[in-house]
Amino acid sequence: MDIGKKIKELRVAKGLTQEELADRSELSKGFISQLERDLTSPSIATLMDILQCLGTTVSEFFQEDPEDQIVFQNEDYFEKIDSELGSKTEWIIPNAQKNMMEPIRLTLKPGGLTYRDLPHEGEEFGYVLKGSIKIHIGHKSYTAKKGESFYFTPHSEHYIEAFGTSGAVILWVSTPPNF
Repeated sequence: MDIGKKIKELRVAKGLTQEELADRSELSKGFISQLERDLTSPSIATLMDILQCLGTTVSEFFQEDPEDQIVFQNEDYFEKIDSELGSKTEWIIPNAQKNMMEPIRLTLKPGGLTYRDLPHEGEEFGYVLKGSIKIHIGHKSYTAKKGESFYFTPHSEHYIEAFGTSGAVILWVSTPPNF
């Protein structure tokens, strides 16, 4: 761990100058400068004093935040198959329910449907990867084919069905998460 760099980040986040941190921790500005550039190391007691002035503890300071997963692969996905509706829903970002948006990959067999979703807050976006679909929103229907996208606010009951003989695959993103 780069102690000096982390102390500097905390100091800057608190809006303190090196001189202000030095005064609060009863150290010299030169020592703080050398510490932040990793030219010197503090004793445990000095480090505890500095961290107290920065509003943190030794355990919090040395705790490594787990790195967020950025790339997801097939083995990370969770899927639900609905043979009655002829659909397979794949959550391609695990635990996306805690995020602001929730992307899924939806595969529909020929004539396959999604369940009828009731009106709700948010927005829905989709991109057709394969085949053609009908998007039913309230009493209206819209057709989208491979390479086309759709977007709507779900103020009415809505669902999607595969249109044609090949079925369909779409990337569907909902915000807030509701799949």
